[in-house]
Amino acid sequence: MTTPQPELGRRVERNTNDIEAIYEILAQHGEKLDRILDEHGARLDSHSAKLDSHTAKLDSHTAKLDSHTAKLDEHSAILAEHSRKLDDHSRKLDEHSVKLDEILRRLPEAS
Repeated sequence: MTTPQPELGRRVERNTNDIEAIYEILAQHGEKLDRILDEHGARLDSHSAKLDSHTAKLDSHTAKLDSHTAKLDEHSAILAEHSRKLDDHSRKLDEHSVKLDEILRRLPEAS
């Protein structure tokens, strides 16, 4: 059984119209996806720039903290040296106090 020529032509035309409508829908969705991708790309670029900025600030703060830590270590060493010297002076003062007590003990009493 064969389809008459006018009927076949109508079917082909309907199918062609359907295909064109599908292509138009696909084109619209493609444009929408392009816009969405552009928007997300711009957002990603913005977030990437912010992340780079924050990373640079964190690196700067880390460098400052390292510098402060080094200074604290220096001051700690200085304080430890002063503490050692203070202990030495305290020991010498104790020795002098004992000697002074001995000298005072040997002095005659004032009348």
